[in-house]
Amino acid sequence: MLIWKEFGEEHLAELTELAEACLAVDGGLPLFARPPLLRARLLQTRTLGAWHDGGLVAAVGVGTGRVPATSTGLVHPAWRGRGLGGRLLSWAEAQAGDADLLLTTESWNAGADALFTARGFERTFTEWVLRHDLDALPDVARPDGVKTEPVTLDTELFETYSASFADRPGFAAPTAEEWLGDLREDDEYRPDLSLLARGPDGTAVGFVNIIDNWIDQVGVVPDWRGRRVGAYLVGCALRALADDGAREAWLCVNDNNPAADLYRRLGFRDAGRRARYLRRRRP
Repeated sequence: MLIWKEFGEEHLAELTELAEACLAVDGGLPLFARPPLLRARLLQTRTLGAWHDGGLVAAVGVGTGRVPATSTGLVHPAWRGRGLGGRLLSWAEAQAGDADLLLTTESWNAGADALFTARGFERTFTEWVLRHDLDALPDVARPDGVKTEPVTLDTELFETYSASFADRPGFAAPTAEEWLGDLREDDEYRPDLSLLARGPDGTAVGFVNIIDNWIDQVGVVPDWRGRRVGAYLVGCALRALADDGAREAWLCVNDNNPAADLYRRLGFRDAGRRARYLRRRRP
């Protein structure tokens, strides 16, 4: 027998166990099982959980304080195929009311995808989560004339980032203060391992930012693409992480980003997906 009731901060251990069970089967973003992201995704305005013998087997959170409304739900792998996902989704839609609803999944699976699509949601974003075991490192030759150095959190780094990403579809440029401020405030940002690449004339041509053991961003300015700069930066970052004692490295890459092929050639392996789905309410 299932008991349906709200959950809260006092149930963080149960939420963690549920997220870990889903990640173990589906893969996805491992950070999802950590308290900051669990709180952000599931401890929203309204919550509903399904409990069996004191264990949490399904959960959903809905945030109604923004546009669109947001929701994240999970069903334990052992409890799938019993209609729990459909019930959670119906409840989330009812909480959203007349607002558009954005579904967030950090641990994607095909069954949820089929459910969301059947209910009229459109997948608007998909990323691969990739993992690299650092016991085997790629050997990438340094491009001719390129040198690397630890980053400095200044306007040059921001300008290199902007130049590297400006031609990406949908790129919305932050201000230098916003972008650099986010890095300064992130306790896990590793400026000592992050790198700036310079060409023969000293001009910055690419960069890589590392947060904890994640390769967070890799960028190469347009005139230097196709010269192995990105591959070299990633290879250097992997070696730096290994030398620092990390056993694995992670990154996320959009499913339509050709850089995904590069990362796989460098030894990254698929570790799941994450996605977003949007349903717009008709006037």
